[in-house]
Amino acid sequence: MFSDARAELHEFVAKRFPDGLLDDDRDIFESGFVNSLFAMELVMFIEQNLGDRIPNDELMLDNFRTVDVMTELVGRLSARNGRSTEVA
Repeated sequence: MFSDARAELHEFVAKRFPDGLLDDDRDIFESGFVNSLFAMELVMFIEQNLGDRIPNDELMLDNFRTVDVMTELVGRLSARNGRSTEVA
């Protein structure tokens, strides 16, 4: 499951970009194409599709700026819950 986390996150976020092109290290908030409402959609996507509730101490904008950072977040959440942290 975790080996697909990056691909799932990338696909979800890339849908928001007009050209569909997104580098995994691109700051999605700095680009101007997403906003705080989309940040909440990201939280819901991660919780519902990647199976981990995001605790309050992880709910900070910096954890959602890039696909790379979100993938790291999923790995941390998985480790907290005693699951494999393998992420691609």
